[in-house]
Amino acid sequence: LAASPGAASGLCIFDADRAEMLGNEGEKVILVREETKPEDIHGFFTSVGILTSRGGKTSHAAVVARGMGKPCVAGADGIEVDVRTRRAIIGNLVLHEGDIITIDGSTGKVYEGELNTIEPEFSDDLKTLLSWADEFADLGVRANADTPVAAQKAVGFGAQGIGLCRTERMFNDVDRLPIVIDMILANTKEAREEALNSLLPIQREDFIGIFKAMSPRPVTVRLLDPPLHEFLPTELQLMDELNHLHEYDHSMHGKRTVLATIPYLSGHEVLDSSMMQATDKELSQLEMVIAKKELMLKKVRELNEANPMLGHRGVRLGLTNPEIYGMQIRAILEAAAVCIKDGIEITPEMMVPQVCSGRELEDVRVMFDDLQTEIEAEYGVKLSVKFGSMMEVVRACLRADDIANNAEFFSFGTNDLTQATFSFSREDAENKFLPSYNDAEEGRPLLIHNPFEVLDTNGVGALMELAVTKGRSVKPDLKVGICGEQGGHPDSIKFCHKIGLSYVSCSGPRVPIARLAAAQAKLQS
Repeated sequence: LAASPGAASGLCIFDADRAEMLGNEGEKVILVREETKPEDIHGFFTSVGILTSRGGKTSHAAVVARGMGKPCVAGADGIEVDVRTRRAIIGNLVLHEGDIITIDGSTGKVYEGELNTIEPEFSDDLKTLLSWADEFADLGVRANADTPVAAQKAVGFGAQGIGLCRTERMFNDVDRLPIVIDMILANTKEAREEALNSLLPIQREDFIGIFKAMSPRPVTVRLLDPPLHEFLPTELQLMDELNHLHEYDHSMHGKRTVLATIPYLSGHEVLDSSMMQATDKELSQLEMVIAKKELMLKKVRELNEANPMLGHRGVRLGLTNPEIYGMQIRAILEAAAVCIKDGIEITPEMMVPQVCSGRELEDVRVMFDDLQTEIEAEYGVKLSVKFGSMMEVVRACLRADDIANNAEFFSFGTNDLTQATFSFSREDAENKFLPSYNDAEEGRPLLIHNPFEVLDTNGVGALMELAVTKGRSVKPDLKVGICGEQGGHPDSIKFCHKIGLSYVSCSGPRVPIARLAAAQAKLQS
């Protein structure tokens, strides 16, 4: 699948740690995995492209790669990726770690060896054309971006703000993931808050950096969305690691027995005590590592859900663990206060994911209002941070008038809304049956487009139009946007213009096309 546009050549590398190491040494690396998880994020930063044998266009690898502006080919099920032996098998061809490949994220093709590529650039004529489009369009165009660097790139593409800043991407940084894991493993609220207090200044600096990079443009920050288990290794991975650790522990105890026996063997000198002390220290550290891994395995099993994407995530997680959302809201508000005191013009916005009822949003709004009052007094400033709701649950669209009572804006998360409306699992659908649904037999495909690429205007679009109407019946000036990847497709943008959305938001590299499409939608209306 052509998951993220662009092309790149590099060394096949099968784990994120090695990709990071080689990338930092100046090597061009293609990270090759069966599928990627949040803990692989550090490997993304130093890789020039991503290749996975599983997953779809809305998989972790695809979404992160698009956000970073890096090419990605996902769901290449003709490639058997064996991470343990560090090989990729394609029929009779075997690629070993260190072999060079080229991926084309615009076509979904993978080539053996290095192909010549050309860096894209904006011509002056294109810049002029896009400026005309911006003057004519009614729809604003924002970018989905999660870091100051990504925000600056988005500005270069002409983004008028950030429509989706995913806070979970910040949690996955190699320096802070251990703190997040400590928070997840905590058995008490106090222990969880201790870990969150360590994350607070880091998150605050994240937001300050993004607000500054986008000044004075709007930045919409989404509170934590994914279930907590996504920040932990898988059960199988932990079991495998524990098996190796227990084998090593057995060997180390054997070594200690040998060291303890040597002094009693005739003809041998008395053993240097430092060797025994070093061994005891290593054994102590090893036991601590094993205990931590066993605790993680226990927690992974506790957090296991039959269908995690419909489970304990988003606002449901935030309300049952209010200290998590409390830390994030505080970080956003304190970042805004710091910027105001520094004289930086900002337009911060915060939205709550997975909302399905007005009461859920109301409870988070109370937390938001209380913290805003506290921080305004602490910093001596007046804050203006808009509070909104993601609209990605079918019930939320049906109850949009109720939800609008506590929201200053809506943002349609059409990736999840499409999944819920069709009852499709995104990755399974794209890898299993959607291609056959889109193939025309006698000119009658079951679906004209992949609904995760092009907005399904008859189903998902009908829910969106209903939500806009209901929301604005309560608040006529309600701002409404879309931040799912469909928001970058010209046909989807035409529909968003038709139903009166305020803006669309998509990955940075798609912004120029979205700007043109927004102007065309106005011309054709």
